[in-house]
Amino acid sequence: MNDLSDREEQPERPVEVDGTTHLFKALGKMIKLLREAAGLQQKELAALVHVSEDLVSSIERGVRTPQPEFLENADRALGARGVLLVAIPEVKEALRRARTRHPDWFQDYAKAEAEANAIHDYSCQGIMGLLQTERHARAVFTKRRPLLDEATIEKRVADRMARQQIFERWPSPTFSFVLDQSLLMRPVGGREVHEEQLRRLVEIGSRRTVELQLMPFCRGEHAAMEGSFSLLHPKGRQQVAYTETYNRPHLITDPEQVRIYTERYGIIRAQALTPDESLTLIEKTLGEL
Repeated sequence: MNDLSDREEQPERPVEVDGTTHLFKALGKMIKLLREAAGLQQKELAALVHVSEDLVSSIERGVRTPQPEFLENADRALGARGVLLVAIPEVKEALRRARTRHPDWFQDYAKAEAEANAIHDYSCQGIMGLLQTERHARAVFTKRRPLLDEATIEKRVADRMARQQIFERWPSPTFSFVLDQSLLMRPVGGREVHEEQLRRLVEIGSRRTVELQLMPFCRGEHAAMEGSFSLLHPKGRQQVAYTETYNRPHLITDPEQVRIYTERYGIIRAQALTPDESLTLIEKTLGEL
């Protein structure tokens, strides 16, 4: 459905592997081989192509999709002489089809998110997919009930990581996130995975394109006690709101309902810690771990 109107969804169906996962794993291995042949560390290649070290690592492992611009810059930085450029048409086709890689019930949101000029999110039950590390995402999918098979888990992880390409887009969308402090305390995937996830929050929250805030325990009641939600500004369309419960999506387009969520989000941002205070609290939590 393309008009972003509300609908009731059927329970998700097992995803089908579309072949792109193998393409990006092979391309990632090629980039790694070229980098090592050039005598570069991941952080050095990241500096040369103006991306984060985490992105280079994820691309080499095949869990993030290399954008055409990345391939162009990497081909030049690694002296690959066009080896990476020949993959660009296939990558563009995969990106065009990316929205169909997600479960049926999630595709409308994924499409709106990929095209968004602004993304605002309040999370209290779990860290949203855009902020998750690969290992955190894998732990979440592994524990999901009914159980997913291993191939589906790996594909879901790769698709979730691919969504994070939006942080590399320029001009950048406007990002703001409000997380309940309780999410800092739940060690999803175990202590090591949890520490990595907290460091990821610090890294994302330190970007000049992102405002990340925590709703601390000391606030008591606040304006979003009913649950998590997102606000999106899809390109060329009116703002929409999105909620989700047990794979039952609700993409809200009614202006009055969207206004209520917008008002609610503005209030909780005022109630939450400032971005600087929030990063300090996350770093303090890391230190205590």
